[in-house]
Amino acid sequence: MASRSAFPLLLLLPLLPVSARAAQDGSGPSLPRSIVFRGEEIFLRLVSEAERGGWRALPIGDRTARVGLALVGTPYKNWTLEIDDHIEAPSVDLYEMDCWTFFEIALGFARMLRQKADGYRPEDLLRMIELDRYRGGHCDGTYYSRLHHLEDWIRDNARRGLVIDLTRRLGGVPMTGHSLHYMGEHWQEFRYLRHNPDLIPRFRELERRISSQPVYYVPKDRVPPIEPELRNGDVICIASAWPDTFTSHVGLAYRDPRGVLHFLHATSVRAERRVVIGPRLSDYLFAHPKAAGILVARPLDLPAPGSPQPPAEAAGKRPSGAEAPSGLGS
Repeated sequence: MASRSAFPLLLLLPLLPVSARAAQDGSGPSLPRSIVFRGEEIFLRLVSEAERGGWRALPIGDRTARVGLALVGTPYKNWTLEIDDHIEAPSVDLYEMDCWTFFEIALGFARMLRQKADGYRPEDLLRMIELDRYRGGHCDGTYYSRLHHLEDWIRDNARRGLVIDLTRRLGGVPMTGHSLHYMGEHWQEFRYLRHNPDLIPRFRELERRISSQPVYYVPKDRVPPIEPELRNGDVICIASAWPDTFTSHVGLAYRDPRGVLHFLHATSVRAERRVVIGPRLSDYLFAHPKAAGILVARPLDLPAPGSPQPPAEAAGKRPSGAEAPSGLGS
C-alpha cells in the first residue's frame, strides 16, 4: 500500500552529510551513512549518465522521467525505509525500491542535478529526499516527522511550493466513504510503531485529521480524456476503491516517443516485482478493479541556491528557455 507516512530557509542550508547537519543544527539523532545510503556505485553511474546525456538542462518533468527510466529493472522490495527500531533518518536504497521510494528517488535526483553543476555526492540526494519526504521538509529523528500518506504528502509539498496539485483542475471530485485508520489499527506491521508504541495514539489522531479533510480524485473513467494534459514526471497517485485508505499505489507519468502516456512505477506484482514501464495509464487503471482513479501532483524545481525567487512553474509559467515536455526515449 502507498500509506507511509520555512521552505526558503531550508533551501539555503548547505548540502551537508546528514550526520554532520544534524550535529550542526541540533535536528536530532542520525544514523551512519552505510545504513542510510545503499548503492553508491549506482548513484555514481547515474551521475555519469546524467552528465553525458545533459539531463541537467531538461525541464523538471522530463528530467524526473529520465531518471525514472534509468531505474527500470531495479528490484522491488517493501519496507526499505524501516532501517532502525527508533531513529528516523532520510535514506536512499538504490538496490531495491518500493513504489514510493522509486518516485521520490527519481524526483530527488532530478532536483539535485539543478542545484549545482557538478560534484554530486550521496549527501546531496539525501538532502533532496529530506525536503520531499518529511513534513515541512525537516526530519527531526522521529517516525512522526515522515509523511506516510500520499494525500498528506501532496498537501504538504504543495503548501511549500514543491508540487502543484492538479487533481481538481483535471476534473477531480471528492472521494466519499473513505477514512484512514490502517496505521493505527495495524500498527504491528510497522517496525517503528512496534518498538515505539507511545506513538500509536499520535498516528491515530493524524489519520483522523487527514480523513477530516477533503481528498479529490479523477475517477478512472474520466482519465482517458485528460491524458493529453499530463506531462512526463507528473506524480500519479492511484486512488483506492478500499474504504480504509485513499490511495494504494504511486508512480510517474511517462510519454513515449509515439505520444502514449505510460505508468512508470515499481510494481509488487509477483510476476514482475521491479521498476517497469507499465501500460498506458488508463489501461492500467481499467485492468485493476481496486484502482478507482488518480490524484496528480506536478513537481516543481527548487529555486537556485541563494535565490529567494519561487519556481517559475509555481505561477503556471515555464522557465525562460525551457522547452515544452516531450516524449523521452528509453
